[in-house]
Amino acid sequence: MKVHKKALIITYYWPPAGGPGVQRWLKFVKYLPEFGVEPIVYCPENPNYPIIDESLLDEISEEITILKHTIKEPYGLANLLSKKSSKQISSGVIPKQMKQTFIQKLLLYIRGNFFIPDARKNWIKPSVSFLSEYISKHQIDTIITTGPPHSLHLIGLQLKQKLDIKWYADFRDPWTTIGYHKQLKLSKSSAKKHREFESQVLQTADQIIVTSENTKKEFAAKTKQPITVITNGYDAHHIERPEKDSKFTIAHIGSLLSERNPKQLWEALSELVKENQSFSDAFQLQLIGVVSDDIMETINQFGLANNVKALGYVSHENAIKAQMSSRLLLLVEIDSEDTKVIIPGKLFEYMVSETPIIAVGPKDSDVEVILKSTNTGQYFYYDQKQIIKSQILSYFEAYKANSLTVNAIGLQQYSRKALTKSLADLLKD
Repeated sequence: MKVHKKALIITYYWPPAGGPGVQRWLKFVKYLPEFGVEPIVYCPENPNYPIIDESLLDEISEEITILKHTIKEPYGLANLLSKKSSKQISSGVIPKQMKQTFIQKLLLYIRGNFFIPDARKNWIKPSVSFLSEYISKHQIDTIITTGPPHSLHLIGLQLKQKLDIKWYADFRDPWTTIGYHKQLKLSKSSAKKHREFESQVLQTADQIIVTSENTKKEFAAKTKQPITVITNGYDAHHIERPEKDSKFTIAHIGSLLSERNPKQLWEALSELVKENQSFSDAFQLQLIGVVSDDIMETINQFGLANNVKALGYVSHENAIKAQMSSRLLLLVEIDSEDTKVIIPGKLFEYMVSETPIIAVGPKDSDVEVILKSTNTGQYFYYDQKQIIKSQILSYFEAYKANSLTVNAIGLQQYSRKALTKSLADLLKD
């Protein structure tokens, strides 16, 4: 297809980075050429990725131009203090305040107050210098920054101020209202600096792209610049569908942070195990990905240790296989006003796995709306133990009768290809 324009995409996460942060733009880059846009990717030469997935390298076309530039990150110094704490924090796993060690509190304070907006701040200046020359030489008129890390938006801000280019700022998550932002032990001056940076980006970008309607509402109160919702989605794959697990497997795939701890769910499962021998024999809670110590302690407190299978991080391909082979898929979000804007990227892969979803999270969330509109699962609030218990028991009875299925509707709108067409149309405006 004829290319109508070039777009320079500035991203921190790029294969071999694993986890959810890399998927969005990996897939956009895959499909943009089909819609007349040539993507040029700019990413770090030597990043400190907390999760590695070499298999994702196979998804990058050899025809895509990829620019790399050295980045200096502070994790080497942080590792001298505590390698484990440094890796946990860089992965987003922050222990509860009361359980934080002195080293963890120190690392959070340093991260929040000395590295604004984040630990990639030292990449801004060299990137602006490198890209200014490249953009001018190759006559590029459109750039896209995607964050977090939000330092990348400051690269876009400075390029916009320096050059006559159109700038799209893509927010995979909010900035100052995201849950972990409150745990960074910010001083008043540091918190103010974050808000000022956020405001500058929102006021200066030609177009804001967000992943949820609730984030659009939040940003609409902060800027008059146009805001477009382009959610994350699912991609077509050629993975052979595995057989369903013989056990009644409830699988959670992805990070389970300390605050994603639905005690009412664990209690409901605990009661079912104690009250129903058939359930106890068949039930397996499969945890794939990083799980905080707080979560494991709580699960063990409810007597579920014998029913847990913790696999740690697996490749994206194996995660998809687990989604298809499980009997139920669990999605948990922090119970707070801030997190109702969050739509985990895995939700869309969950929805096409033909496996029913149980989601637990805050009221009025975008996830609740999507689940209901696509008929792919049930959404519960944290205080609904009896309803959760009843629904899981209903699913278990269907499992025993070999009739546990899902009848999804309207999923095509969330395909990566359809979403990329929306992005390409936006870029061509």
